[in-house]
Amino acid sequence: MSEDIIGRCWHCGADLTRVDFGRETNCLGCGKPTRCCRNCRFYQRGRSNDCIEPMAEEVTDKQRANFCGFFDPSLTPASADNRSDESLRQAADDLFQP
Repeated sequence: MSEDIIGRCWHCGADLTRVDFGRETNCLGCGKPTRCCRNCRFYQRGRSNDCIEPMAEEVTDKQRANFCGFFDPSLTPASADNRSDESLRQAADDLFQP
């Protein structure tokens, strides 16, 4: 009997089950840690600590595994878009070029 899918990898989009979210578990699709902020439903870039849970302790690297007690897998994790602020600014400027 297969496990229910409760989340997806933030990096490759692979389906993940409850056993895939262990503290030292990595995604079988891409090898990235699964129990990290980028896979959590509370992760929201731009918020304080990039998290909508106000009681969560600060986590500096959102792509690494951590011990956050508020972790809850997200079915729609943050994308793996790692473009720099400069490249985003350039893309916006390019929209308005004649």
